[in-house]
Amino acid sequence: MKHHIEHLLASALAELQGSNDLTEAPPRIAVERTRDRNHGEFASNIAMTLAKAARCKPRDLAEKIVAALPVSDKIAKVEIAGPGFINFYMTPAAFQSVITDILTAGPQYGLSTVGANRSIHMEFVSANPTGPLHVGHGRGAAYGAVVADLLEAVGYTVHREYYVNDAGRQMDILGTSVWLRYLELCGESLVFPANGYKGEYVRDIAAKLHQQQGDSLRHVGAAVMQDLPLDEPAGGDKEDHIDALIARAKHLLGAAAYRQMFDLGLNDILNDIREDLREFGVNYDTWYSERSLYESGAVDRAVDRLKASGHMYEQDGALWFRSTDYGDEKDRVVVRDNGQKTYFAADIAYHMDKLERGFERVIDVWGADHHGYVPRVKAALTAMGYDASRLDVLLVQFAILYRGGERMQMSTRSGEFVTLRSLRHEVGNDAARFFYVLRKCEQHLDFDLDLAKSQSSDNPVYYIQYAHARICSVIRQLQDKALHWSETQGRSSLHRLQESHEQALMLALSRYPEVLESAALNHEPHQLAHFLRDLANDFHTYYNAHMFIVDDAALRNARLNLIVATRQVLHNGLTLLGVSAPETM
Repeated sequence: MKHHIEHLLASALAELQGSNDLTEAPPRIAVERTRDRNHGEFASNIAMTLAKAARCKPRDLAEKIVAALPVSDKIAKVEIAGPGFINFYMTPAAFQSVITDILTAGPQYGLSTVGANRSIHMEFVSANPTGPLHVGHGRGAAYGAVVADLLEAVGYTVHREYYVNDAGRQMDILGTSVWLRYLELCGESLVFPANGYKGEYVRDIAAKLHQQQGDSLRHVGAAVMQDLPLDEPAGGDKEDHIDALIARAKHLLGAAAYRQMFDLGLNDILNDIREDLREFGVNYDTWYSERSLYESGAVDRAVDRLKASGHMYEQDGALWFRSTDYGDEKDRVVVRDNGQKTYFAADIAYHMDKLERGFERVIDVWGADHHGYVPRVKAALTAMGYDASRLDVLLVQFAILYRGGERMQMSTRSGEFVTLRSLRHEVGNDAARFFYVLRKCEQHLDFDLDLAKSQSSDNPVYYIQYAHARICSVIRQLQDKALHWSETQGRSSLHRLQESHEQALMLALSRYPEVLESAALNHEPHQLAHFLRDLANDFHTYYNAHMFIVDDAALRNARLNLIVATRQVLHNGLTLLGVSAPETM
């Protein structure tokens, strides 16, 4: 209905332009639902927007626009209010027609082409493959997957990508941690580093390494730990200690053996991440290797482009990017004094590569703790000649897990964390997917395990799914009574839907395309989640107040059309959220 009114206004404005009453049309015609239905269902401020250009008072222009509006059987009346608002009152037939629109379109109802096939690159999760995904990663996974699906639903072409951090220090820490656990299996006695990865999964990978290699990679513990900087428990610096251990592992093993061990840990964890996400309904078009950026020369090219921009300088043997020229809080090291490229250098190269691949927009979904990276990456893109506004970074706050009212602690390094897999197994994929997108991404999320598992109206996903299952039950009851649902008779009898609960349900159904478009364009899946919760509530209220399978065939079929249309919208919305729509519960 909103788009229908936009088309009517566009037609009126075109007529006014043709008669020279208006010199220009706006790039966008704003139509919004009214907060108070006493002022109609929709309103537009278009007359106030164009009044200055038209050299006309807003109310006078509004009168001209209203006079030029085409006749529509969906519009009961049009009024001008206040300084020049144009209020639209819809006919009952307009809302009744929504039912037929839904039944005709089925799974396609609500989809649009506003995106015009423009290409978007979306990167999300991209957790370091140093351990299993935990519940914090799960929020980014669910949020990113739903945003991508929403954008496709409104006509964008979306490329989903996982950036695999398979280079750099954290992976070296993992590889060294695996080797030390392997040495323990060989019978060596070692003091495990404070900054190593301590989870059981590291022992599992070490066991695989020992199974493959036997004791061939064994070195005496004294040779491994001798003359290293003191670790933190001994009064030293844990960072210096682990870096020295990494260097020692590389020296003792040699490049080939170290790479073999490194890749075993990487691939084992990465395969686990792939499977975990796949089971969670999160799939990618590309798993992009950070290492490939170095091997292809992309990092060197990015550094050279920054040098050519004139915003690089040398200080203390290191190469710095003068990101303060673009509003960053301080300049950033790109190449260290030892010649090694920083993580930032790889990030610049990766985003350069995304834009070189021809994507019109780039969306990154990052953890909120990475907020400081946004201005520096945008600064680098600007320095290289790109339009940094093509990059949107959506920051996802942490998910805090509660059980029995008690907050659960998490630490990846210590191995004390709740994995995404264990969460999914406990509450189910449906509850996990839904709860993760219930709030804006920039808001903290308190994930209540007990609520997610409860079968009550307080559990929003259960409440919505129960509405869908209830409608399926009504259809089964119809068959049990040897009655037939005639959609055709229902269509011709929609005028019989006069009850207030029916009016509320039709109004809610008419909002779905607008909610879908708004949720997609604003990257806010919670809008859709809350809409489905409200729609389910409208249905349950209707269900409790009226019988659907009544003797009057015309009324019965009209009501069946209404609830089947409701079922379709519930199904469409749940599918976009990655949640199932069960037929029985």
